[in-house]
Amino acid sequence: MANIAIKQMQRDDQGDWAQMRYALWPNESYDEHLRDAGNILTSSDEWAFIARTDDFAPVGLAEVAVRKYANGCTERPVAFLEGIWVAPDFRRQYVGKKLLTHIGAFLTQRGYLEICSDTEIENTSSITAHRGWGFIETERVVYFRKPL
Repeated sequence: MANIAIKQMQRDDQGDWAQMRYALWPNESYDEHLRDAGNILTSSDEWAFIARTDDFAPVGLAEVAVRKYANGCTERPVAFLEGIWVAPDFRRQYVGKKLLTHIGAFLTQRGYLEICSDTEIENTSSITAHRGWGFIETERVVYFRKPL
């Protein structure tokens, strides 16, 4: 297993970050991800973290934002795990856990008492991963939308 270092994203990480975001959310273009990464870097209530190997290869990312409210959470505002991705060759090697441990310390220093997250109900691998990272399922919901 490779040695993995976790750090908060910086401007020089944007290219790798956008590529990993694209792997996680392929419905947006690389350029859109690059723009979003730049916006997160200048935000006061959003943060991103990158996992790199000893040879500086990017192998994971996690993004956190502050939300006014999140289903099943007790704190307001609440820190919310907006997305997490680990390169396929590094899954099941505790990269996600290392990212979340680092984020937990980062958020605790800022006074947050919990972090919340979500996933699609049919995404069983994400549900299993969340449980492995120490998340507790709080509820299952179906969201609706009505155009006006």
